[in-house]
Amino acid sequence: MGDVMLALGRTLASLKQGKVWVYVLIPALFSLLLSIGLAIWALGWVVQQMMDYPPMTLLVGWGLVWLANILAYLGGWMAIFAIAYLSASLLAAILIMPLLLKHLAATDYCDVAAMGKDSFVAAAVNSIFAAILFVVGWVATIPLWLIPGFSLLVPLLLMGWLNRRTFAYDALSMHAADGEWQDIRQRHKAPLFMLGLTMALLAHVPLVGLLVPALAALAFVHYGLEALRRSRGGAIVTIEGERI
Repeated sequence: MGDVMLALGRTLASLKQGKVWVYVLIPALFSLLLSIGLAIWALGWVVQQMMDYPPMTLLVGWGLVWLANILAYLGGWMAIFAIAYLSASLLAAILIMPLLLKHLAATDYCDVAAMGKDSFVAAAVNSIFAAILFVVGWVATIPLWLIPGFSLLVPLLLMGWLNRRTFAYDALSMHAADGEWQDIRQRHKAPLFMLGLTMALLAHVPLVGLLVPALAALAFVHYGLEALRRSRGGAIVTIEGERI
């Protein structure tokens, strides 16, 4: 957990740099505009579709129309949120991550040599494949949402997995050799997921959630490059003049 907190602390420290804010705000604005557009043009249709299928039809049959409407709108907003978050995550992973990685590699991690493969195609394929699995998992687990509490727990777990699956690889693909990536993925499996889950929790905080896709990319770069640095000998680093 200490490594996760260190990555989060460095993420906050990076936000003191104006250039980083540019990278963070681009996916946030995209997510906001997409959410507004989907709410205007698609929310009513999604709610209507959900009202035509169980369990909404069962609730209507029992005279609980008000409850069916609440659940349908809740489901509609969650679908919009998931689409907006997924789209912003793809944007952050494919376009913003390389910029953040280049910036941090030249400043905070200039001592970490790039020994991997700088492949835009491989990173894009990884992100798109993760997005497809996320959608499949989202649809497949919808029945579980009927269990009290699972409508919140399942999306969190899926988003945590998506963050780890997408950003962990992209953060290290350019710097870590194949053997190093495999070693870090195995030894840091739980902390990487915890970092992804933490970012998923933040995604549900109003306003802050818009920034999360890019912040997740930033946090995973910090975590991944520090893990790689330590695996190569544990260099001493500094943030804002203080030894960490």
